[in-house]
Amino acid sequence: MDLLLKKIKNINNVGDATNLLYDLSQNDKDVKEALFFAKKWHEGQFRKSGEPYIIHPILVASLTAYFGGDKDMIISALLHDVVEDTECEITEIETKFSPEVAKLVEGLTKIVQIRDDKLAPSSSNERLASSALSFRKMLLASIADVRILVVKLCDRVHNMLTLDALSNEKQKRISEETMVVYVPIAHRLGISTIKNVLEDLSFSYLMPVEYKKIENMITGKDQQLQLSLNSFIDKLTNLLLKNGFMQGSFKIEKRIKHFYSIYMKMHRKGISIDEVLDLMAVRVLVEDPLDCYRVLGIVHQNFTPLISRFKDYIAIPKDNGYQTLHTTLFDERSIIETQIRTYKMHNTAQFGIAAHWKYKGYSALEPKLSWLNDLKSQSDEGESLEEMYSLAKDDLYSEDISVFSPKGDLFTLPRGATVLDFAYAIHTEVGNSAKEAYINKKRVPFLTELKNGDIVTIKTGDKIINRCSWINTLKTAKAKNAMKNNCKQKLKEINLFTSENILLNIFNLKYDQLSPYLEEEGISKNLFKSAIDKEHLQEDIYKLKKRIIANKKIFPIISPIKSYKLKKVQFDDLIFYTTSNISKVNFDYCCHPKKGDDIVAFKMGSSVVVHHKFCSHAYEMMREREPMLFVQWLQKDANLYKLIVSIENKKGSLAYFLQYLAKIDIDLVTISLSEQENTQAKFFELAVEIPPKSKEKLLQKDNNNYRIIELSAMNDAYKKD
Repeated sequence: MDLLLKKIKNINNVGDATNLLYDLSQNDKDVKEALFFAKKWHEGQFRKSGEPYIIHPILVASLTAYFGGDKDMIISALLHDVVEDTECEITEIETKFSPEVAKLVEGLTKIVQIRDDKLAPSSSNERLASSALSFRKMLLASIADVRILVVKLCDRVHNMLTLDALSNEKQKRISEETMVVYVPIAHRLGISTIKNVLEDLSFSYLMPVEYKKIENMITGKDQQLQLSLNSFIDKLTNLLLKNGFMQGSFKIEKRIKHFYSIYMKMHRKGISIDEVLDLMAVRVLVEDPLDCYRVLGIVHQNFTPLISRFKDYIAIPKDNGYQTLHTTLFDERSIIETQIRTYKMHNTAQFGIAAHWKYKGYSALEPKLSWLNDLKSQSDEGESLEEMYSLAKDDLYSEDISVFSPKGDLFTLPRGATVLDFAYAIHTEVGNSAKEAYINKKRVPFLTELKNGDIVTIKTGDKIINRCSWINTLKTAKAKNAMKNNCKQKLKEINLFTSENILLNIFNLKYDQLSPYLEEEGISKNLFKSAIDKEHLQEDIYKLKKRIIANKKIFPIISPIKSYKLKKVQFDDLIFYTTSNISKVNFDYCCHPKKGDDIVAFKMGSSVVVHHKFCSHAYEMMREREPMLFVQWLQKDANLYKLIVSIENKKGSLAYFLQYLAKIDIDLVTISLSEQENTQAKFFELAVEIPPKSKEKLLQKDNNNYRIIELSAMNDAYKKD
């Protein structure tokens, strides 16, 4: 792989790129036809480096071929930018090649190209939103066919190899996107070669000083490290031959650890580069899984193992299909990480899911792809795009632990996972109704952190137990998402009770008196919104007022003179909207609500008592129809953002965009036209106030008339002097 990357990096003409592709694709005639087609459409286009643009898709196709991509994948790699960057239509590709190729190209086209003019600045706190949008595009495009992800990863490898042509700021922005979007996906697909390359390339641009320090240290010690490795390999080779292994039945590879993995070890342990002990690694490849354990026995008998570092990923494979024995050995003054695996396991470790295309008739473990559907579920159901991405990234790229059910079933969870995460990993219903938990037969709290090898038992009840305040304590996306969905339903029920009780208090009615009016006015369906939306509540009041006053003979207590206009009453950080007078506000001791929590307010005479919205005592009071008031926290700071947008240069485009902002409750503060050479679009810089719920709508809006270039907070506390 290293030799191929070096060759690709040095290719700067179409002829050399073409020769490499033909070598790797075995001169396939359909690939040649696709290359001719791509050349025709990309004619006259050039990259930032000045090279003909066609070199890029040719080299992406070459990488795809190297990773065992089938003919359709190689052709789609050649055509992956044709639909997006030229006038070519997807129907023409389907007619010219095949529906399968068209499907792959369309999937690649749907993934928004993360180019320099579409990335949020590296200093912007909107990086997560940008990454989340890119990630979801990749995710949704690849649900139907994981081959799309592999081609896209090859595309990103070549982009990273050619970043030198861009400015430092653009290099950093693209590297950030690579590290937080592409590396986790390569890891989950088990393609360690791509993961390692992307990590080291991104690291070199994101932290050039740290990268250079590690590079200088490794270069300075290279001779010493190589001598130590060669000495260890000689000893190990002789030991294997003496203990029954035949010459040629095994292979030993050596390497110095990747720069980024060295940096992460320094970062995690808080040590300097001189304190990193295991810079060296060897890999022993054998024919049979049993031979792996024979080698392990030989090395442990002849070298002192650091036993806390031993891991058996053959008996307990990772979810991405990775299988290897890991052990760390002392050899004189050196410490060497030793990996032992079969040749098939090695192919899986290097190429991941692509190994099954590269090596026909392959029978090793395939990476589990259920995570794609799990993440799709999060994307569909999650309220926040950024939150969905954060959860997904944690699941995709975290150190794993292995725990067991009492029957011996294996579950792989991210390090830091709790007992309740395990319950949800078994099944959503198990997590929802879990009532007792045991680790190694000892009863434990549900938020107990799991350790490698734990045997976990979950006992369930017959009811769903909502633990809404625990959501942020859980580790896995599946558990968090399931709990959030339960809490959404519970929250809707609580909001409905709250809305009804507020109206009962305002009109001084009983529920059986109010209920018919709710149905007659068509209010029931969306009544729950009145607990959280003051305008919605006021609208419902006006609708009911007419109906109820018209029946004042039945309910003479209702006064036709009363306006029922909600008054705003402030107590410290709380705002009440009510028709009642308030003399005092208390926080109840039973649930200790703190600022920012979801809250509800109960009217006790002229006083108000505030509870956490999920308080069980408050829930019982709601069911008993205690009088309630509308309450919310005082929002002291507006969410002020700088928005730079590119708008199509035609009549009415700006008006359309501003109308859309108003529709999603975004207030315009200022607007100015930026000076740009581009005559096809106008660039506007706006200061806008954005409610939290509207930000995602703005970012998700897909419209050919405009494009969001930058969205960054203007009232970020970290930017204040």
